[in-house]
Amino acid sequence: MTVEQAPTEAQVRDALRPIQDPEVHLGILDLGLIYGVQSDPNGTVRVRMTLTSPACPVGPLLQAQVHSAVLKLPGVKEAQVELVWNPPWDPRTMASDEIKMELGLL
Repeated sequence: MTVEQAPTEAQVRDALRPIQDPEVHLGILDLGLIYGVQSDPNGTVRVRMTLTSPACPVGPLLQAQVHSAVLKLPGVKEAQVELVWNPPWDPRTMASDEIKMELGLL
């Protein structure tokens, strides 16, 4: 019997890369909305994320998409997705250069 190892942070981030914010049609990872990923050896993966604004109407959808993507990874027994608001999201400092160009910030 083989025991599956919990995914690495890079593997979790790769799984999240296709998820887009449906309002701006840009990836949540490149937008800088993922603040942290923690993968425990016991198979629990925790993702800290934020939204473009606290009043974001698609927040529950994005949270569910992240939860689902993490659960599909081999070795994951539990996924926890925590919404955080501190620090407030700022695309000028948190988004990738590609996204900054897309948003007209560069």
